[in-house]
Amino acid sequence: MAGRSAIGLDIGTSGVRAAELSFGKGNVTLEKFGQVALPEGAVRDGEVVNPDAVAAAVKQLWAHTKFSSKKVVIGVANQKVIVRQVDLPWMPAEELKKSLAYQVQDFVPMPVEQAVLDFHPLEELTAENGSRVLRGLLVAASREMVHASLEAVQKAGLSPVMVDLTSFAVVRSLADADHLGMGAQVEALVDVGARVTNIVVHQGGVPRFVRILLMGGQDVTDAVAERMGVPQEQAEAMKQQLGLGLAADSMDVQAAARVVEAVGAAFVDEIRGSLDYYLASSGSAPIARLVLTGGGARLGGLAQRLQVTTRVPVETGTPMHSLQVGRTGLSPEQIAFVEPLAAVPVGLALGAAS
Repeated sequence: MAGRSAIGLDIGTSGVRAAELSFGKGNVTLEKFGQVALPEGAVRDGEVVNPDAVAAAVKQLWAHTKFSSKKVVIGVANQKVIVRQVDLPWMPAEELKKSLAYQVQDFVPMPVEQAVLDFHPLEELTAENGSRVLRGLLVAASREMVHASLEAVQKAGLSPVMVDLTSFAVVRSLADADHLGMGAQVEALVDVGARVTNIVVHQGGVPRFVRILLMGGQDVTDAVAERMGVPQEQAEAMKQQLGLGLAADSMDVQAAARVVEAVGAAFVDEIRGSLDYYLASSGSAPIARLVLTGGGARLGGLAQRLQVTTRVPVETGTPMHSLQVGRTGLSPEQIAFVEPLAAVPVGLALGAAS
């Protein structure tokens, strides 16, 4: 591990951000972190639709942050990614890998030849007829969608070495940063982006349930801008000022508060519904706590509302808690500010080392 490094590149809806980690004996160091905003529409609901615009932003990010390598791990999470728990006949890992497309074609809502497939085993079971069964998470992503992300990265002059599921990156960056000693208990991790929210239920770092919601912080901003007839910048400022369930004085502010409340409440209900779906599945265990992260998680009152609605303790995620901080060029205050945004790029970089 000594001397190794890896860079995780998160292509979000509102911006691109990357983290470079170096791996020493028994420690991981954050060497660099940077982010650059994306033009509106370059990425739609987590899917790259304008590779040239994304490539330009990534080039700017590399020029500004001066990462030491052009090799990157990228993540995907959008409506063209399906994650399902499935049971497959047991077979050796290599054999399963070769036959996966034939084994799972009934579980995938797209032609398997148009999908990138992966399978993460969770446990081995015995079926009623006595045969061995492998239960795991099947990941199927549209090949065309993955290609668009790869095209953007390659146009920026970078070399993608791995494509990962963003939800798994969130688990890597948050599950081990468990300073409350609850590693063996079941946790729900909720990473709130601008348009995409990753929900992962894991136990001791092993994902048990994944759901990708096409909702995030930008949806609240858009609703305020539309209903109040104000520019996006002003709507974002009003959203951050108001939060969920906070008092408002003037009539205009009260109207904006009702918008934030309505959209925020719908978002919370979607998260609760996803967790309820997991809890209703066979073999599920109670969720001990919920860990909240992502830029959209900065919405005032969100954590408190989630705690009341789910009846589960809510903590703020700290993806940099277990990292040493190198000569990043960022002040402690800047590190603290970007930490909610770091779960995905940090987790992607950690995946290259695992």
